Amino acid sequence: MDEELGGQGRKEPRPRKQPRKVSPRYLENAALHYLKRYAATLSQLKRVLLRKVDRSLKVHGGDRAEALGWIDALTEKLIRGGLLNDEAYAGMKAHSLRASGRSSRVITQKLRMKGVTADIVAQKVADVTAELSEEEAAKIWARKKRLGPFRTNPQTRQDNRQRDLASLARAGFSFGIAKKIIDSEPG
Repeated sequence: MDEELGGQGRKEPRPRKQPRKVSPRYLENAALHYLKRYAATLSQLKRVLLRKVDRSLKVHGGDRAEALGWIDALTEKLIRGGLLNDEAYAGMKAHSLRASGRSSRVITQKLRMKGVTADIVAQKVADVTAELSEEEAAKIWARKKRLGPFRTNPQTRQDNRQRDLASLARAGFSFGIAKKIIDSEPG
């Protein structure tokens, strides 16, 4: 078996494929392929395409400014075509995060990390908070993590109160909401 693995006990790393020479057509195909697989914001897509450009320029050479122009033109075309929409992405992501019990603070942070503008984030967080309150989201999170009244062994509830409060605080919920959820009655 060691002979198969090069005598070292591990496989040799596969040589990296050489990147293709960047062109407007190549960038468009790469962007469409990426958007087919992932929902993305403008910022995310630009980051992905920029990595492809930088890898290609390192091997093949070329003008980075020209490639940046291609990326900007392509993203404008995708926005006009409706394939790239930060507002729709933010709404979908905020809704799914809130449904899984995430706090407004966490939703805001995750959307900002994806490159969504602050005004769109504020609007979408307000929309999902109107649908499902912060307290209801904390209850969902506590149920998922089996905290407080959702513990499988009710005898350990008081012993783990501080730990449960800290867990909800780390999840972005205020102390008041965390205390209310942890101290509530089961059921």
